[in-house]
Amino acid sequence: MLTVPSVAEATTSLSARLNRKCFCITLDRIALWNALNREAGDPGFCETFIASRPHLFSNVPVFLAASAIDEMQKIVAAIEATAKLPPYRDAVLSWAAEIAHRDFGPLGALMGYDFHLDDDGPKLIEVNTNAGGAFLNALLARAQKACCSEVDRALIGTRDDRFEASVVAMFENEWRRQRGAGSPRRIVIVDDRPEEQYLYPEFVLARQLLLKHGTEAVIGDASELKYDGGRLRLDGREIDLVYNRLVDFTLDRREHAALRAAYRDGAVVVTPNPHNHALFASKRNLTLLSDPAALEAFGLSPEQRAQLAGIPRTTLVTPDNSDAAWQSRKDMFFKPLSGHGSKAVYRGDKVTKGVWAEIARGGYVAQSFAAPGQRMIEIDGAPAPRKMDVRLYTYGGQVLLAAARLYQGQTTNFRTPGGGFAPVLVV
Repeated sequence: MLTVPSVAEATTSLSARLNRKCFCITLDRIALWNALNREAGDPGFCETFIASRPHLFSNVPVFLAASAIDEMQKIVAAIEATAKLPPYRDAVLSWAAEIAHRDFGPLGALMGYDFHLDDDGPKLIEVNTNAGGAFLNALLARAQKACCSEVDRALIGTRDDRFEASVVAMFENEWRRQRGAGSPRRIVIVDDRPEEQYLYPEFVLARQLLLKHGTEAVIGDASELKYDGGRLRLDGREIDLVYNRLVDFTLDRREHAALRAAYRDGAVVVTPNPHNHALFASKRNLTLLSDPAALEAFGLSPEQRAQLAGIPRTTLVTPDNSDAAWQSRKDMFFKPLSGHGSKAVYRGDKVTKGVWAEIARGGYVAQSFAAPGQRMIEIDGAPAPRKMDVRLYTYGGQVLLAAARLYQGQTTNFRTPGGGFAPVLVV
């Protein structure tokens, strides 16, 4: 009996074939540099900040079946629905820092949901509240150059300004969720020593986008913030909203004391903030989101519980279960509870006994291994494989942008020849 593949199976097969064999789309770096210089308002922007980051952008896009994107969106929707359930909120806040308990209203600007795609479909490996790269990827997608009409048609959907309009609306909505009405007059994009950050170029793009739409915006070092008289200030000027790119998710470090105090007093709108991180991005939350029994007890619907089967089973490593975790380590990834940016993340089959001694003390989760997807690229005219993951940038559960990252090694690193950010084209 002849079996006819479904549309989803056919498009999945097509996207896999294109990822293996399509080298006919390359990044138009001149177009990208011109766009970045223009958006940054500085003709020397790329020479200053992009030339020194040769592996920030890959030369090729990643192809995904529409059905895969749909599955990812359903996983996002199920997580967002879970985060609204009082029993789940009580559970995750029970291990969160005290500062994360109060909800001021903001949903969290530019969340990032990171996926691996294997033969069984998308697997969510991580949620981030300070997801980097969105502003860069929005321009990257428009700078791709196609050399065949079929793929060029697929690119048309990336050549619009919905991302820009959505970002402006996002910050205004974050303001209104805490303040009730009006718009922020002055937004500060905050990080530690921002000009030293690898993704500093996108801080510039975010600032310019906001300026273009009539909102005063500056980039600031968190250590230079001052809080007095119930007002948070930078360089003596009052701040209405902080676009927070710090990886100190509970604002505990001494140099963040001013921001912490202003946030606790509700004197400034902070997004994303400690409450957002506690609900969505704490690594320990994955132990609940990947546990069907816990989800059922929380009251999540059967349909949404089925969607969350796309999260690899994740467990907390403790001294009591560390021996069992060591025995099954080859099928695991180990991630620190307080980690970020793939730091101190270990694939189980490469863990040394010295590293394991640290993991066994606790403070880690063990996540069942989900193989990343693969994209073939060309290096010096020869095909070469690169691992890939896919990030959905979202706000309030709505997808604003999809992008991929190509890399070698255990985790994404922006040090791989031919690797870096890559736009997603939906088949």
